[in-house]
Amino acid sequence: MSQLPHLHEASAHHADASRPSAPAASTAAGTAAGRVVIVSASVGAGHDGAAAQLALRLAGSGHTVDRWDFLDLVPAGLGPLVSECYRRLLTIAPSAYQRIYSSTESTGRPGALIRLIQRSTHRKLLRALPPDTRAVVATYPIAGQVLGTLRSRGRLAVPAAVYLTDFSVHPLWVAPGVDLHLAAHPVPAEQARAHGAERVAVAGPVVDPRFTPTTEALRTAARDRFGLPPGAPLALLVAGSWGVGEVARVAAEVRATGAAVPVVVCGKNRALAERLRADGVEHAFGWVRDMPGLMHACDVLVQNAGGLTSLEAFACGLPVVSYRCIPGHGLTNAAALDQAGLAPWVRDPAELAAVLTAMVDGPTGRRYREAGLALHRDASGPAEAIAAIAAGSSGAVRAAGGSPGVPGSAPSPALPDSAASPAVPADAAPPVHAGPPPLIPAQRRRPDREAIPTRASAPTPRRPDRSPDRRPGRRVGLAVAALSATAWLSTAGTQLAVAYGGFDAVDAGRTGRAFLVVHPPHGGHLDDATLRALSAVQAAVSVDTDEAAADPAEVRRFAAAGLTLVNAGYGPPYQSGIVTRRDSVEAGADALRSATGAGSSFFLSSRDVDALDLGLAAYHREHLVVPDLRIACGSAVTPQLRPGQIVLVECGSADPAGLTTTMNRLLTSHRPPRLGALNSLS
Repeated sequence: MSQLPHLHEASAHHADASRPSAPAASTAAGTAAGRVVIVSASVGAGHDGAAAQLALRLAGSGHTVDRWDFLDLVPAGLGPLVSECYRRLLTIAPSAYQRIYSSTESTGRPGALIRLIQRSTHRKLLRALPPDTRAVVATYPIAGQVLGTLRSRGRLAVPAAVYLTDFSVHPLWVAPGVDLHLAAHPVPAEQARAHGAERVAVAGPVVDPRFTPTTEALRTAARDRFGLPPGAPLALLVAGSWGVGEVARVAAEVRATGAAVPVVVCGKNRALAERLRADGVEHAFGWVRDMPGLMHACDVLVQNAGGLTSLEAFACGLPVVSYRCIPGHGLTNAAALDQAGLAPWVRDPAELAAVLTAMVDGPTGRRYREAGLALHRDASGPAEAIAAIAAGSSGAVRAAGGSPGVPGSAPSPALPDSAASPAVPADAAPPVHAGPPPLIPAQRRRPDREAIPTRASAPTPRRPDRSPDRRPGRRVGLAVAALSATAWLSTAGTQLAVAYGGFDAVDAGRTGRAFLVVHPPHGGHLDDATLRALSAVQAAVSVDTDEAAADPAEVRRFAAAGLTLVNAGYGPPYQSGIVTRRDSVEAGADALRSATGAGSSFFLSSRDVDALDLGLAAYHREHLVVPDLRIACGSAVTPQLRPGQIVLVECGSADPAGLTTTMNRLLTSHRPPRLGALNSLS
């Protein structure tokens, strides 16, 4: 068996937009093809993947297609920062992301920051639309909101559509003013209507045509290429292009069931792939080019986000299971897929083995395979519906500086029946792709922003017109100064303020007392006499994530003895800041809550903090504790305690008896100050 050399390298997961593809169904009879602009966003891979496939199908039916990354339209080059903040929320503070998602879901309105981003992109988006644009399509919810606003205000005179890439519909996907919302299935279509969408069509999914039903020959060849065991049942674990979620835990649980061998795709998260291999997961890949082949090789897909990868699996006839889903859209997508009868959602780990066994081999798995294949077989696809609204467009995009169009001046035609309600018989055979069409000429401005003309003579799409601003140098200077000041305040400025007891760091300087914090020995149990002695001097005990997970009973003993518990994150050196150990606040708080049922009022820090750490600590209602003095447990040198100090006694791997010795030396040192309880500083 051979293994492809690129399996562990970063490479494009979804099809590149220049890849030849089977053309979509042609537009309605008598229709003249025109220009369609698609606005996506490089936030993960799902939005861009759907946009690329829409572009190829529209180009194949005679349209000229421009693609724009919405993040490129955000002023001051801040688009990548928006994407990075979203990624960090998912990986570092998933519970915070869940609260943001739930909040906007309940209000139906974006937050102030998102509204600011929307308003800032109006003019740039209009300038990005050539005068001959016939329709604009968004595959990203914030882009759809911008299109709806421009359409409602009469600044956009051609039809606007939103293609719902998620299987569940957050209210932000529904944009008042948009002419058409396109859904892959009746379940998301009904959710869109419930959120106020006036016109919704069930058009089916759109995926790369390489995702086709597998055969025994394809399975055998794919397993040989990827170096996978030829006879074992295989469970393909996916976690999006960023490799987010409880991937390592899911891989271990799948392996423990014995029902299937885990095959994990970690996307761009190379560190995760390396960690899985170190943990004994033999088949852990990074960014994979040949995802159709990997799906052909496997027997079941276990997913945690419910995005484009699930739709691709359905096209391959690969049954899908939702398990340990990421917050927000991961949970709602799992519920929607379960409601649609396309993928069961396993909420109880005890049920995982039975579900995997049923999906790999049995009537349940065959039923889900057929449901997934039917989703693709029984719909015409969204490209045909987009072509229909483009064909009826008689308006034009308002030129920069010109008069705005009139809302509704470009009426959208009635959709073909196939777009509104699929009419293909349920027992129809899957589509057969006779082969790729001739290569479509492509001219790229940038990899994430390209034009796909259908004729060699088609004009190259322009960059957005840039009318000269007044005093541009001054504006740029002010923007750079503001960003620099913000960056300094949120990093170095934060560290400086915390070091001097500012922000939410506890300040013992004026109390006239010293405060003891003890980090007990790992793996060693403190006897009752030591616990009583610590309680008598009002010492606090810091507990790190590993300790809380390994011995929660010992942590509960600390709490029962009346000792104040302090969140120690990942332990020494108690870092949480700009680069390393970013999720230490969150991980430590969750570990303490899991061990004792309650959180902590304090977080032990080494001053390596930034604004995000402060925000996470505030969210968990924790004050920062920065030690003024550190003493190694069992050290022969014991400095004298001074009033106003916070003293950390660090035991690490020392013997528990060393703690008693160190405490005795501290308390009998020359002129010891009065000792206080850390709780009195909160």
